[in-house]
Amino acid sequence: MPDVEVPVAGGSAFVRPYVFTGGRTRASLELSIETLVSADAQVAPAGLTGEHGAVLGLCREPRAVAQLAAHAAVPLGVAMVLVGDLAAAGVVTVHRGAGADLALMRRVLGGLRRS
Repeated sequence: MPDVEVPVAGGSAFVRPYVFTGGRTRASLELSIETLVSADAQVAPAGLTGEHGAVLGLCREPRAVAQLAAHAAVPLGVAMVLVGDLAAAGVVTVHRGAGADLALMRRVLGGLRRS
């Protein structure tokens, strides 16, 4: 698979996405694309990258991980790693959903098939 390049905000140079995460490809927590994330702190703690700060700034309003990736112009996997880092630093809250109720989904599907 070829390496994907993404533009760096404000510049014309291209940086490979894994540079933003120090080569890491997995987040420290399990996240789905619809997981909501919101900021707990207004200022990023020392040691976080500019990309971390960009994601933190986007989290002033609760946003889904997929929205963060789109607005920060980074691949979804990179956004997940960055959110994991921010959660580990204690500057964002990851809002866990109740999850899908499989029995409810089966009833809905059955009702749709009958109609």
